[in-house]
Amino acid sequence: MMTLQATFTGDRVCFGDDHLSAADLPAADREVLATEIRDADPTAISPEIRTRAGVTLFVSATQREELDGFCAAHSIPIRRRFDVWAELLEPYLDTEFADDEHRATIARLELAGIPADEVAHIRERVGPVVHAYNVKVWEWVHLGLPDLLEAATTRFVPQHLRAGLGDLTEFRAWTMTVADRPVDRATGDDPTGQTR
Repeated sequence: MMTLQATFTGDRVCFGDDHLSAADLPAADREVLATEIRDADPTAISPEIRTRAGVTLFVSATQREELDGFCAAHSIPIRRRFDVWAELLEPYLDTEFADDEHRATIARLELAGIPADEVAHIRERVGPVVHAYNVKVWEWVHLGLPDLLEAATTRFVPQHLRAGLGDLTEFRAWTMTVADRPVDRATGDDPTGQTR
């Protein structure tokens, strides 16, 4: 498993080569300046930093306070967004859901701008990889974007399944675009009401 531990130093956040988010950063420095950060959510299950370029980066849950302090020191907005990927990956949890719970999930996703037919298409694309991943990790509470990115790269998910995702760079960019869907980029507002 890849690490989520980051280093906060002065005006930047540094990510090591073994960090889950390293593939989304230039190999030369693997760091993000505070001025490049659009917003962050230290309260997310896996605390998030979102760059102005639309890249979502993760830090360890043990670094919530550190991320919160960094954001305060650099006037970075704290914004809680709807966890689109948790909703999309819900069927792959090691948990059973009633039909009305499935319908409620689809309704929440539609409110976030992802209609039922697109939900089905997304799940068709990522389902085999996430299922194979969760057969090993047995997660029954939450699967989100970090889990999906881990599943797309971990060796215990068979290569033929991971290859079905397509080009990894394109896939990662697509997952972040999907995660960003509920946010109106012009205003930063979340139409699902999750902005704080």
